[in-house]
Amino acid sequence: MDLDVDIDGWPENAWADLVVAAADAAEGVAPELANPRLTASVLFTTDGEVQALNRDWRGKDQPTNVLSFPMLARGELLALRPDGAPEMLGDLALAYQTCAREAAEKGMPLMHHAAHLLVHGFLHLAGYDHETSEADADAMEAMEIKALAQMAISDPYGDRDH
Repeated sequence: MDLDVDIDGWPENAWADLVVAAADAAEGVAPELANPRLTASVLFTTDGEVQALNRDWRGKDQPTNVLSFPMLARGELLALRPDGAPEMLGDLALAYQTCAREAAEKGMPLMHHAAHLLVHGFLHLAGYDHETSEADADAMEAMEIKALAQMAISDPYGDRDH
């Protein structure tokens, strides 16, 4: 997957490298993401910018940790041949203040929490959804845990016996 990363309002760190690692880990649990035609953009930004995006695109006037904007339906992604012109998988946006607060509340490094949110977002771009049913939520969480383990990051849910 070709990735475009824009960082605004986050402290200096290896965020672009984290995006690549999270995309690789997501591809490890969702091989359909490994299609060489796919491109995605990731924006590291402020709560204010994410709140505006959330309000304008989802009708929710509040910040959130990560937003995902898929450009392909799941069936389109699964049917995408590996040869041909680039295809935009979608966009992700992460809100710094919300992510930093959540990481502190969980007692985990911000890099680990951001990695989890990136993997979560990439899975949403691939068409996985935790809001459709409890079984789908469990399946998506299991994929996230497995992907994060590939990055040497422990289970972010901490309440599961794997």
